[in-house]
Amino acid sequence: MPDIYATISEQPQEVQERVVEAMRLRADEPEMQAMLDQYLSVLEIPKGAKVLEIGCGAGPATRKIAELPSVSKVTALDPSPVFLERARQDLADLTNVEFLEGDARSLQLEDGSFEVVLAHTVLCHVPEPEKALQEAYRVLVPGGQIVIFDGDYATMNIAIGDFDPLQSCVNCLLSNFVHDLWFMRRLPKMLDGAGFRVLRSEGHGYVKVSDPKYLLTVVDRGADMIEAEDTIGSNLATALKAEVRRRVEENRFYGEIMFGSLVAKKPS
Repeated sequence: MPDIYATISEQPQEVQERVVEAMRLRADEPEMQAMLDQYLSVLEIPKGAKVLEIGCGAGPATRKIAELPSVSKVTALDPSPVFLERARQDLADLTNVEFLEGDARSLQLEDGSFEVVLAHTVLCHVPEPEKALQEAYRVLVPGGQIVIFDGDYATMNIAIGDFDPLQSCVNCLLSNFVHDLWFMRRLPKMLDGAGFRVLRSEGHGYVKVSDPKYLLTVVDRGADMIEAEDTIGSNLATALKAEVRRRVEENRFYGEIMFGSLVAKKPS
């Protein structure tokens, strides 16, 4: 099935609201906060920089980058009006952020408008991400940087043995929520094709063995999708949700995802 994020603005409001709650759960986790702080800390952002964030969602990365002392303004773009409304509410205290509804593959922005473009856990959901990279290149000033952080979702796993049925829930969710599981592995070549020069790449490990709030939503949503496809009945879907919680209670839960960050430069 197609990635729901790829057509998020066309989804029913209740679907968008459920997705944004899952996104917020993940963004609030200490592990995700640490990875965000880590990759932002190595950026060399010129004083007074204007930043474009594509796919801002509810705005967890938007806040972090808007509060950097060298950043004068953040333009946060997303195709979902539901996500943007939530971001406006959560970031109402920030005076240097503007929100725009739009598509990263067709930016209605002037050439050379920004010193930095940021894409935080978004481009793996975008069909034809090469177009988004070309647009990012266009709106950057010469010498500007693009910063991309995303999951290597081919590594996402909660299995604790062969044929673990809970992994089927993960796999079903990935097939519905990630356009390209291998995006991060193809990204260096795509950046090169868009004209960028990669400056830095780094891996970030995400492991949860306790309090896996976000990964519980992954199992729940995956079980619901398998049931909706009429592959399993409601009793089995309920049992899968109960099983993941049993593992958490008995300290038998283990989940992991590999993330990566790349910083690339538009030549001067």
